[in-house]
Amino acid sequence: MIRLVVSNQRGGVAKTTSAVTIARCFADRGLRTLIVDTDSQGSVATILGLRPEFTLHDFLIRQVLFSECVVSAHENLDVLCSDRKTQAAEDIISGQTLRELHFEQAFGDSGADKAYDAVVIDVAPSLTLFQTCAMLYTKNVLIPVAMETLSVQGASASISSANELNRLFKRQTGIASIGILPVMVNNRLQMTQTVLTALQDMSQELRVPLLPHIRTDTTVAKAARSRMFLRDYDPKSKALEDYETAVEALLGGFPALETKHGISAQATA
Repeated sequence: MIRLVVSNQRGGVAKTTSAVTIARCFADRGLRTLIVDTDSQGSVATILGLRPEFTLHDFLIRQVLFSECVVSAHENLDVLCSDRKTQAAEDIISGQTLRELHFEQAFGDSGADKAYDAVVIDVAPSLTLFQTCAMLYTKNVLIPVAMETLSVQGASASISSANELNRLFKRQTGIASIGILPVMVNNRLQMTQTVLTALQDMSQELRVPLLPHIRTDTTVAKAARSRMFLRDYDPKSKALEDYETAVEALLGGFPALETKHGISAQATA
């Protein structure tokens, strides 16, 4: 199974857009995919126009059946949405024993994730309990980075957080930063070249793969305003083309899943 959390401790870095688009790319390749939104802003539901009856709070705290809490957003793609009650859920769980392992118990140990080939978790742009839970559950961190210096700092903080959790929990199978994903890239801007150089240095120093970059594209915002997946809004979007390339690189890190589904680097949706 692919499990990954999309994290950068800086807002405005296309984190939710990346989580949703990558999940859709997985689903279009035949992978049964689940998106979990752990941000109380509920951005996933907003940009996809979803109106769930039950949310993450209901699943974690009220123990509503998982099957009742997820909503279908597309073929092979379910979403467990978040809302303002997510913060209350986090506050309740923070007082529990082994709180950092709550997602492992709620999704993994309970068998809730067994129906899926891929789980993609979108987290808030800060180091919260639920981000810690997500990292320990997925063990894989994907880091989108926009073309500004604070985004680079947020990426570094996410990698450091993963390393610190490995140290604290002394896991045999630790949390891995599986890729730095440059987003909103405009090669005509000087800042872009500065940030890309910094990311290349970070990649080499920390041994985190630097994934193919995502070009800036006005259709991304237009798709979100239309409450549509980028693929449905504009199948020829240059950003979507770049996300497809990045997904191929990500799938290369999960060879067992590639073999199971017959997915190759040339796979298309």
